[in-house]
Formats: sequence, structure tokens, C-alpha cells
Amino acid sequence: MLGLAVAVWTIGDVGLTDIVQTARRMGPAGFAGVCAWSLLTSWLLGCAWHSAAPGEPVRPVVHFAWARLVRDSVSNLLPFSELGGIVIGVRTLIRAAVPPHRVYASFVVDLTTEMASQVVYTLFSLLAMAPLLAGAEAAELRPAIIGGTAVMIGCIFLFMKMQRVVISLAGRIVAGFLPETTVLADVEAELTRIYAERRRVIAAFVFNLAAWTTSGISAWFLLELMGSDIALWKVLALEGVIFALRSMAFVVPGAIGVQEAAYLLVGPMFGLAPEAALALSLAKRARDVLISAVTLLIWQIRESRDLIARS
Repeated sequence: MLGLAVAVWTIGDVGLTDIVQTARRMGPAGFAGVCAWSLLTSWLLGCAWHSAAPGEPVRPVVHFAWARLVRDSVSNLLPFSELGGIVIGVRTLIRAAVPPHRVYASFVVDLTTEMASQVVYTLFSLLAMAPLLAGAEAAELRPAIIGGTAVMIGCIFLFMKMQRVVISLAGRIVAGFLPETTVLADVEAELTRIYAERRRVIAAFVFNLAAWTTSGISAWFLLELMGSDIALWKVLALEGVIFALRSMAFVVPGAIGVQEAAYLLVGPMFGLAPEAALALSLAKRARDVLISAVTLLIWQIRESRDLIARS
């Protein structure tokens, strides 16, 4: 609710009419192209998850891409945090007949490589915007951007360092209640096996980095359609900062309010007018709502069919 209030305030402060007029410049065809480009990003994310699951044939890569799309759709549209989307995404892949221990282990590896690629992308963003951060106009935002990025990177490295410890600890706790269970033990063994295949881990990292980049390019494409002539490297740097701030607010469903405030505060540093910055944010929201709504509708139909078939 607080995030929604912040989003409404930012839009009202700039002016909804100006924002809508700016967004309408993209046209239906441009918006459709952006949605199609977003599906490419989802496919790359699915390829990253599939790469982190050695032993799966090439054909089920579509299952990984679908599970990732469902995961993001739940996070974007339903009143859940990012963790809720993760739970549904993992469940979707398990229902596609992928062994549970492989799903859990590959998810941990995929999440780790996704975080690592985000660190690389964010560091590129900070390097690209270093001259801007050094300027007097960024004095008020500099501590928040640098401090928030440092906290994000610290949390990511802590997760990378502690993932085996957490899984091992969870296994011992579960074993105390369910002595016969072997799921977490299988997950730990599978995790060790996956990390031993370095090429697959590197491939997952590359696919995730490509997904971050294509997502940034889609923002540049949107701004071009709306008449904002900004260099591609500036938009990629801006998106890196936005991604980092969204990641820090992972408990907020859809990062609502956080994304809008971030665009409003950081966008002008890159020469982006306030109405164009919020038009970009709303265009991305509209894209996510459309894709997520269709995805969740298909997901619910498939779930209903499975439920009827079992009854």
C-alpha cells in the first residue's frame, strides 16, 4: 500500500496528462514490438535456468522458459513478493516432470549466476555514470545509489558464500522431523554435481547477462518510440541502477512505487525529462501486465485441466 501511494504521488506530481501523451507516441505497433522483445528476454532466462540443470535434454528448455515466465508473471501481477513468484515457478517446473532435486539445485545455481551477472551489469552502470555521479547535480542521490548498490552486492556475495551452508542446515533440520527424507540430501549432491560442470555454470551466467542487457535495450527502444533521443549506453546504465534498486525492494510486490520513484529521481541525471521517465515506467508496467495476464490465464487453464484429470 505504501508503494502504491508513492507511485500515485510521483505520477500526480509530474502530471498524468503529460505522462500519457508521452507514452502514446509509441503507438500500438511499437508497444507490440516491445512485448515481443520481452518474450525474447524470458526465453534467455529460461535458457539460463536450463543451462544450470545438466542432464536435461534440449527439448524441455521450453519448460524452463515457461516456468520462468510464470514466476515473473506471479511476481509482477499477483500480490506476492518475488519469493511468491519463485515458489510458483519452481512448482511449475516440477509439474513438467523435471526431478524435484534437479529443479531445486538448478534454481539455486541459476539464481546465483543471475545475481552474479547483475553485479557485473550494475558495476558497468556505475562505471558508465561515474562522470554523472561526480557532478554537483547528483550530490543528493550519490549516497543512496552507491550505498544501495554496495548493500545489494554484499547481499549477493553473502548468498553465494552461504548457499551450501543453508542447504546443509535445512537438510539437518528436516531430517530431525522426517528421518526418512532424502530430498535435501539429493539437492546438495545435485548442487555439487552442477557446479562441477563449469561450462554449464558459465553458460547460465552468460544467458542471464544477455537477459539483463536485452531488458535494458527494450527500455532504450521504448524511449526512442516516445521521441526521447538518449544514447543506448546511457539507457543501459540507467536500467542497471533501476534493476539494483528494484532488487533491494524484493519484498514489495512488483516493486510498485520503488520503480516509479527511482525513474523520477535518477532519470534526470541522464537527461530524461520527468514525464518521459515516468512514461517509460508506465509503459513497462503495461507491457508486464499484458504479458503476465495472458501467462497467468494460460497457467490457470492448465492447472484446472490437471485438477480435473486427477479427480
